[in-house]
Amino acid sequence: MEGVDMRWTRRQIGQLGLGLTAASLLPAGFGARASEGIIRAHGVSAFGDLKYPADFAHFDYVNPDAPRGGTFSTGGGPGTFDSLNPFILKGNPATLIGLTFDSLMDGSADEPDSMYGLVASSIEYPEDRTWCAFELRPEARFADGSPITAEDVAFSFNIRREKGHPSFRLQYAAVTGVTVEGPHRVRFDFDRSAALRDMPMAVAGLPVLSAKWWEGRDFAASSLTPILGSGPYRIETADPGRVISFVLRDDYWGWDLPVNRGRWNYQRISFEYYRDRSASFEAFKAGKFLFNEEFWSKQWATGYDFPALKRGDVVRATLPDNRPSGTQGYWFNTRRSKFLDPRVRKAIAICFDFEWSNKTLFFDLYTRTDSFFEGGPMEASGSPTPGETTLLEGLASKLPPDLPEDVFGTAYVPPVTDGSGRNRRELREAARLLDEAGWKIVDGKRRNAQGEVLEIEFLDASSAFERITVPFIRNLERIGIVATNRVIDPAQYRKRMEDFDFDITTDRKVMSLTPGVELRDYFHSSSANSPGSDNTAGVDNPAVDALIETIERSNDRETLTNAVRALDRVLRAMHIWVPQWSKASHHIAYWDIYDRPEVKPAYSLGNFDLWWVDPDKFAYLKDRIGG
Repeated sequence: MEGVDMRWTRRQIGQLGLGLTAASLLPAGFGARASEGIIRAHGVSAFGDLKYPADFAHFDYVNPDAPRGGTFSTGGGPGTFDSLNPFILKGNPATLIGLTFDSLMDGSADEPDSMYGLVASSIEYPEDRTWCAFELRPEARFADGSPITAEDVAFSFNIRREKGHPSFRLQYAAVTGVTVEGPHRVRFDFDRSAALRDMPMAVAGLPVLSAKWWEGRDFAASSLTPILGSGPYRIETADPGRVISFVLRDDYWGWDLPVNRGRWNYQRISFEYYRDRSASFEAFKAGKFLFNEEFWSKQWATGYDFPALKRGDVVRATLPDNRPSGTQGYWFNTRRSKFLDPRVRKAIAICFDFEWSNKTLFFDLYTRTDSFFEGGPMEASGSPTPGETTLLEGLASKLPPDLPEDVFGTAYVPPVTDGSGRNRRELREAARLLDEAGWKIVDGKRRNAQGEVLEIEFLDASSAFERITVPFIRNLERIGIVATNRVIDPAQYRKRMEDFDFDITTDRKVMSLTPGVELRDYFHSSSANSPGSDNTAGVDNPAVDALIETIERSNDRETLTNAVRALDRVLRAMHIWVPQWSKASHHIAYWDIYDRPEVKPAYSLGNFDLWWVDPDKFAYLKDRIGG
């Protein structure tokens, strides 16, 4: 989205799995022990059948005959890294470091919530999901040739729980123990009172680390020493502030697995860092790197007229994105007293004129985001359905007293302006809300009963958002709010976000097609004050907690959808953010040396793991590519 790079998030390593399949939904012959109440299978899914049978050769969307070789290079800015350890709070980890690690299972890109065996050949679990066990492939190896064992899997979990990022302990609180049952068999046990639908897939998605390699090393330390992994790539170059590059491992153990055939086709993958996006774009035009996903509407609308594109050396394309659009917006830090009253937050949000911004700044390329689950079936709209109403009525006593009208009526949507930029009607409404909340105009500024001025600071790590934030600030000033925009370097920004030291900031949270345990890190009270959590707004509400619990325990899509929509209604009524914008597409440009599968999978762009370099195209263009 505009100004926020959707490719790289703080959750890029060890993304959670999304659930598992009930025994009654497994295809015939799928689990030999299902009749005993124990399911043993090659994959798991939250709801419904797995698409791919146990003997599948490869995913449908790959080209199994894709050639290997060549370089995929991309870039961005601003940013840097000072660590190659992505599992801890300390340090700023390098982009794409997950290429060096394998997990027990891997997801498919044409199903919403399925995983299939990678390091593990199979998963076993009872119908009540109170535990799961994995059988590891004896041939699985780390990059130094040492075998991956059940001891390594147990170590990987336990060391992250003991010394890893605090959010890990929050999201995996339901794991009560990890048991090594043999050299290649490991079992995870879960709290029987917890929501367990997601847990087998959650642990299946964790990167596996080498216990032996970590002997004598400090796991909690930020370091530029590459960590031993077992993935298809190893780190080739790590130059903070400039580049991180990865080279394909010829000795990778897992090439012939169904989940890997037709994937990981580049000999080299590199990400180049630049001081800002203007410098990054100039480097792309000069062929310093060869793939660019464009997140800036103005640049997409006006910047793609350079010679290489006119010659046909660069391809420009718009591809569909079927994933939920996510939750990009200006987020309030509700831990601060000036933002405790939702009327204050709503008043500030009303002052953002999206229609003017879209017309004047974005070339009408975006649509306004209304929902925390924008662009998918989980988005609430209109009046609550009977299923939503039942859930919400049961939580009425836990909702703040000023919310029920917004929750039980029509789902809240931001006001629509005429796009003129004058926005007088909305500003009058914002002023009324502030008056009602006790922030009166005194000497031209909003002050409370104690005489304190309503001052807010927009915090960002890039100046690129200034053209959007400054007009927003002007509207706030018109109703007496003192607002400033502060840009700091990425390292300072990361630290302040980890400590929740901000008023308002721009953030984007990725929503899955089957929401579950990740919502605890975004909106649950347990993460509201946990350093480094993704609960940006500091949401701490018992009704929200209860709905997240219901979501985690949902065993069918109807129940899940009702619960997520109910959560959406509550969060929107709380006005914890100023929703920004979205688009259901990828804007990409690349030097014409790449080919891609004929059919793009529904839930992935696939540029890293599914595309490949065409040798003939590269031979034609290699003399025109710089660097």
